[in-house]
Amino acid sequence: MVLTFDEVAQLLDEIADSFPQEFYEHLNGGVLLLPEADSHPDTPDLLTMGLYCHDMMGRYIKIFYGSMAQLAKNEKWTREDWEDELWGTLSHEFTHHLEGLAGERALEIKDEIQMDEYWDSKRRED
Repeated sequence: MVLTFDEVAQLLDEIADSFPQEFYEHLNGGVLLLPEADSHPDTPDLLTMGLYCHDMMGRYIKIFYGSMAQLAKNEKWTREDWEDELWGTLSHEFTHHLEGLAGERALEIKDEIQMDEYWDSKRRED
């Protein structure tokens, strides 16, 4: 089931409200739901669900509706799948935010390791 952008926006608001207010400290740009899909710059088949940003605009989280909608269509998601993916993605990006505030990089390093493993598996397939 592919939920509409508005349905996902409402669901994301509900999920975001369930996180402690302390998580939002210094997140001046908040949580943004964007209509487009996003993918890894080196391989368009690797979709990006969310992204934590810390740049000249401040600190904010992007959630990519288009990426999730593509997966939902391909994998025949239920509403519960949407909830799980939104909660998991937002949790992941909040972890980047909180670690960034603390000067930590554990999740960033874990993400890098996962990407290395992904590229290793792609090379083995070829």
